[in-house]
Amino acid sequence: MTQEKWGQLCQKLLKTVGQNNYTTWIEPLEFEQLSDGVAVFNVPTNFMGNYVSQNFADLILYELNNAGETVRSVSFQVAANSPARPLREAEAPAEPEVEQATAPAAQASAQGSGANPLGDLQAAPLDPRFTFDSFVVGKPNELAHAAARRVSEGGPVTFNPLVLYGGVGLGKTHLMHAIAWELKSRRPELNVLYLSAEQFMYRFVQALRERKMMDFKHLFRSVDVLMVDDVQFIAGKDSTQEEFFHTFNALVDQNKQIIISADRAPGEIKDLEDRVKSRLQCGLVVDLHPTDYELRLGILQTKVEQYRSTYPDMKIADGVLEFLAHRISTNVRVLEGALTRLFAFASLVGREIDMDLTQDCLADVLRASERKITVEEIQRKVSDYYNIRLSDIIGPKRLRSYARPRQVAMYLCKQLTSRSLPEIGRRFGGRDHTTVMHGVKRIEELKMTDGQIAEDVEMLRRALEA
Repeated sequence: MTQEKWGQLCQKLLKTVGQNNYTTWIEPLEFEQLSDGVAVFNVPTNFMGNYVSQNFADLILYELNNAGETVRSVSFQVAANSPARPLREAEAPAEPEVEQATAPAAQASAQGSGANPLGDLQAAPLDPRFTFDSFVVGKPNELAHAAARRVSEGGPVTFNPLVLYGGVGLGKTHLMHAIAWELKSRRPELNVLYLSAEQFMYRFVQALRERKMMDFKHLFRSVDVLMVDDVQFIAGKDSTQEEFFHTFNALVDQNKQIIISADRAPGEIKDLEDRVKSRLQCGLVVDLHPTDYELRLGILQTKVEQYRSTYPDMKIADGVLEFLAHRISTNVRVLEGALTRLFAFASLVGREIDMDLTQDCLADVLRASERKITVEEIQRKVSDYYNIRLSDIIGPKRLRSYARPRQVAMYLCKQLTSRSLPEIGRRFGGRDHTTVMHGVKRIEELKMTDGQIAEDVEMLRRALEA
């Protein structure tokens, strides 16, 4: 092998390990000779030789064989007259799970990868329904939609990673699929890999079991855009988190785009390592807020237009869509499923979709969406949020540190329950209804002028309605 060929291989190694690792560990290597299947490299120090042997020798061996060289092992020496030090598995305790890459294994890897750098690593299937055209934009999701649109243009990476988070049925997966579809359309030459965190973990475990970790590392580091859905799934799974962290770093070093979704903010995912949380928070983190009435109504109207091709003669009475948008408020999937069932049922029985048919057909869904928020639940949630005792919310103390949370709790009781003002007053230590009226009015005023109070109320409302 010539020095020129080693220089070409170094460029491939740079793309795989990232700029920082390359500058520190690969660039100082000097190719000495290839003799009897052993590739010999000079290194500045014993420490560097040990580290490269433990962490990068398998990758170097893989690339050498992939380039057509017949190499059985790699060795490192400090000086030209020092004895060669071949890599052995026993000398690499830092990564015992990584297979010792022998020549047959490396050749098999090269054959398996073929012309496509992703090899047999197939992305999860994309739903053709989930495109930007079918995504209904409203105030709760407009920022997430704008960020997803920007990333899908495939231009220079402006924020990395993009993290989309929110509750169930708010559109995270829809946006992830839409980004993938748009990228494939605009930039077909890009390797876009979309998969769930569960699939990432499964393939990681499979690579460990089959002793193909080098293939796993190489393939995942070869993508141009990595999209991982429901990343909270890897929380508590230490080995998977570690490999995800290293993959993340390698791709960021190469300026490759990473897009992540989760059911909550990275900092709030329990059992997720701090270094992973920190990495996820270094890009743009966008919250998909719970849908409001206008957005839910817009989604229903869009779905009705789509159903017109299947049910061209179906009639919908006035007020039905408004009724559904009001009653089914927590989950868009449930909302869309309810409309699908309604159309199918009305078609089977040959009736117009009116309020009577809607309530008969969707009785179970409507009952499930009627979860009652209690005054006691609001009081507990507010006391926890402001870190005060429940007895201080209900008690007679008038200190501002207690009075303001008490007024917030009264306001939420008025907004989220059907209790009358006198009933609410009785639950707050027997207070008069005029006290409750004053508290509600005061919070309404503060929401217009005090951004912190407005945020507190919104956070508590969302937590109670979740």
